[in-house]
Amino acid sequence: MQFKKLLLTFTTALIGAVSFAVNQTQTTQAASDEWSEPVVTLGTSLTASQKQGTLDTLTASLNGADYSTITVDGSTLVKYLNPSGATFTTNSGVWSSAMVQKTSAGSGINVKILSYNGQNNITTITANQYKNAAVTAGVSDANIYVTSATPIDGSGALAGVYAAFAQNGDSLSQSQVTAAQNEMSTLSDITQANKDKDGYSDAQLNNAVAEAKKEMAAKGDNVTNNQITTIVNNQIENNNLTNIITNNQKTAIINMLIKIRDSGALNSSSFKDQAAKVADNIQNNAKDIFNKVNTEENRNFIQKIGIAIGNFFKSLFETVQSWF
Repeated sequence: MQFKKLLLTFTTALIGAVSFAVNQTQTTQAASDEWSEPVVTLGTSLTASQKQGTLDTLTASLNGADYSTITVDGSTLVKYLNPSGATFTTNSGVWSSAMVQKTSAGSGINVKILSYNGQNNITTITANQYKNAAVTAGVSDANIYVTSATPIDGSGALAGVYAAFAQNGDSLSQSQVTAAQNEMSTLSDITQANKDKDGYSDAQLNNAVAEAKKEMAAKGDNVTNNQITTIVNNQIENNNLTNIITNNQKTAIINMLIKIRDSGALNSSSFKDQAAKVADNIQNNAKDIFNKVNTEENRNFIQKIGIAIGNFFKSLFETVQSWF
């Protein structure tokens, strides 16, 4: 009798476990199906011919595969960008467009700005700035393609990215989106101010910021303002920007990262990983720049001393070993 009760209990538990597993699989599959195809975001101000040209440009890599579309208008800009201080209205025009393609977990964020009829019409926001903003906003593991039929800053495309995630059930935190927009504005202003200076590149700045985010995430959301300041100083030095970034610009970067911390972005389990992958992506796409940054001549004085001390003790150890 006792055996029968035990067998019945075991069978009931097993059926329950199988049922739970099936339901979880179905739920996961349903969520995957909702984001199973790329989403193209089209600016509402595009003419019919521009719309077709934009679609052709953004979807060329799909080789005829299915995709869905959404329209980005002034209301989209107001919803996602105005909380950060932008002044768009519901009547604002939108030309820049994007295609968002979700990728496998751990693949990171990749951004490519595509020329429209042979011309890059995204005048202000760089691919690296899009990447960093996407990490802060909470976007993860996606290929993002951006283009515009007319010269424009590119804000509409980023608002479209946020809208694409929301449409597919991955609503992003507004506080993080606001921090991301502040970040983009800060980095864009610094790049515009330094773009003609020898030894400066947008890649170095954005790599410094991505690495700083990674360090902040390792410390957690209780990372202090002083710790953030130290991180920024180190990353500016590591990226050979010490003699280029002004004190005011450094302060702007520190304040920007404090806003990112306060947005709750560091609470995300994937934030550190996504930031690290963006840094790797930036370095891989600008190897010539970072090979120069990492030359012996550009190593800081402390690093040189550390290497010299290490070599001294290594030589001393080898000498002592030779005595025995």
